[in-house]
Amino acid sequence: MYYFASDIHLGLAPAEVSAARERLFIEWLEQVAADAEAIFIVGDMFDFWYEYRRVVPKGFTRLLGTLSALTDRGVPVHFFPGNHDMWVGDYLYRECGVTVHDTVWETRLCGKNLFITHGDDITAREHGSLTRLMNWAFRSTTVRWLFSHLLHPDAAMRLGHAWSSDSRKSKSVSHRFLGEQEPMVRFSRRYAATHDVDYFVFGHNHCAEIYPLDDRSAAIFLGEWIEKPTYAALDETGKFSLHRFPAERTQS
Repeated sequence: MYYFASDIHLGLAPAEVSAARERLFIEWLEQVAADAEAIFIVGDMFDFWYEYRRVVPKGFTRLLGTLSALTDRGVPVHFFPGNHDMWVGDYLYRECGVTVHDTVWETRLCGKNLFITHGDDITAREHGSLTRLMNWAFRSTTVRWLFSHLLHPDAAMRLGHAWSSDSRKSKSVSHRFLGEQEPMVRFSRRYAATHDVDYFVFGHNHCAEIYPLDDRSAAIFLGEWIEKPTYAALDETGKFSLHRFPAERTQS
């Protein structure tokens, strides 16, 4: 089995709620590791993460230890940075053994072709020039260099958490799924017209959906862990299913 989750947003205030969510996510990791061929965390594992060359954010000790233990046992863990933790560096790989994918990853699992990404960059491109410009600026190596060299880590963490908090307050956790108007659905249809993809796997929009594109392909939206912890599983037959955690089957 291959397992997928996204949008855990660890560090999102209040602290005691985030700590409980971290414990729940660790419980899920340990449970699925029993039969996992690999685990995919498709963005926004952290509500804010900024990594200096020699400094990483305080906290998340239990999670980082669990990820390290899993990879030490030979369970592959893949991480795709999202818009809240896009400034990850080599720490997760070097210290925890997690494979970090800075771009879209196309791979073949269980006889199916997968296209995996958090999806914020796709949504930004679909929404227009201003959103594209903001996304480019946040991901720019120049902006990252300036942020690193002009701000003390304490100031950077305060600024980052303030931005993340304002972003969260401006919209609800649960989003209404837009169907054909969903930017990642529109992109998937265009891309599938010229590429052999069976499943597009996305995070970002906090919707838990398996959305058919035609009789052989679908877009998989992984949901979120703030209000309704949800994950996806790909079985040996090449079939995706969505589940709530603790256990409750939601869709297949």
